[in-house]
Amino acid sequence: MTIANTCFEKDTITRKFVGNLFGNGLLFGPADIWKGHRKVMNPAFNQQVLDGFIGLFNKQGRKLTDSLSNELGKGPFDQSKYLRQSSLETICLTSMGLDISANTKQNEQFIEAFENILINSINRFKSPWLHSDFIYSWSSLSKKQDVYVKVMHDMTDTVLQRKKTEFKLNNTNKRDSNNDYKNGTQKGSGTKIKPLMDLLLELDEGVFSDQDIRDEVETIIITGYETVADVLAFFFLLIGSFPLVQEKIVTELEEVLGKEHRDVTKQDLSLLVYLEAVIKETLRCYPIAPFGPRFIDKDVKLKNCTLRPGHNCALMIYGVFRHPMWGEDAESFRPERWLDPASLPSNPNAFLAFGVGKRNCIGKVYAMMSMKIFIVNVLRNYRVTGDHTKMKLKLDVLLKPVSGHYISIEKRV
Repeated sequence: MTIANTCFEKDTITRKFVGNLFGNGLLFGPADIWKGHRKVMNPAFNQQVLDGFIGLFNKQGRKLTDSLSNELGKGPFDQSKYLRQSSLETICLTSMGLDISANTKQNEQFIEAFENILINSINRFKSPWLHSDFIYSWSSLSKKQDVYVKVMHDMTDTVLQRKKTEFKLNNTNKRDSNNDYKNGTQKGSGTKIKPLMDLLLELDEGVFSDQDIRDEVETIIITGYETVADVLAFFFLLIGSFPLVQEKIVTELEEVLGKEHRDVTKQDLSLLVYLEAVIKETLRCYPIAPFGPRFIDKDVKLKNCTLRPGHNCALMIYGVFRHPMWGEDAESFRPERWLDPASLPSNPNAFLAFGVGKRNCIGKVYAMMSMKIFIVNVLRNYRVTGDHTKMKLKLDVLLKPVSGHYISIEKRV
């Protein structure tokens, strides 16, 4: 925590290898830019704005449930393709006000491009001769990377220009009838919905340039859809491996929501205590971002040493989550630990799933809300089975399941 709240610059290694994708967005932007942008963007993630997305999260949760019905009774299947598509559509609706569900091919290209960018970044990191920007610029890997980055930037640029045109014509509150919006209000919700891009465009001219807006919206899309999808993949695999945990969640859902398959409300979310415990335990066992890198730009005095400027360091979040402070069962999946404050570490900063310090994840509340509602919709309809002991992981900047993460679903009667 001392380092995280003293040194705000991201490390030079990750900025060098993946920073070009995110520009000066909140994730990798220089500290001086990050501070200004974060202050301006905080209101876009306040609770009132996020509550406006609840109806949309319910709609997307139902849509995910419907798409999963294709796998009923067919045995193990790759859940990630459904989760990534659903998460990408949702993040685009909330960040840009754009329904991309009809552009299946473009969506697949976007997802594939991001996956390849991460793979190529790791391949460059593992090839010391490509660390030189000059040599790398002449390599085939660089040319491939440029193509993938262009795919992602083109999508965001197209949307940005369209939204700016609408904004200038005072039509930013108009929504296409196909995505259940009318005059900025979701049908049946009575709640005003404003995508992040609209909020940024409403800032006084000169606060955010077109490039600033693109960097921030693109950062939110990329980090938002990928992380939510992967956490859900880990979650469903784990509850499929621990049927008692799954049934406790379903029992809680019935207690809070009743037997009727109605939409989840703001009030319901705060009552889903056990579900939140299982999500947190999933994040503890499999942190999507397993390390938190920083660049040391000033003297940092720790208990037993002083870190000098000019070096990179990384907080190993994966290791922190397996530290003995979590108890003798730190290696075990046990959601109940979150229900007993006495069984949790005394240090309130021990849970680092959404980053650490002031430069933490701005979308952590958004992520928890959307994941809860997606899970409710799926588990009220399906019983999940899986075996997490067969899962294999890889690290390509993020921690991901790459095999053994298939699940099966059956209709819940």
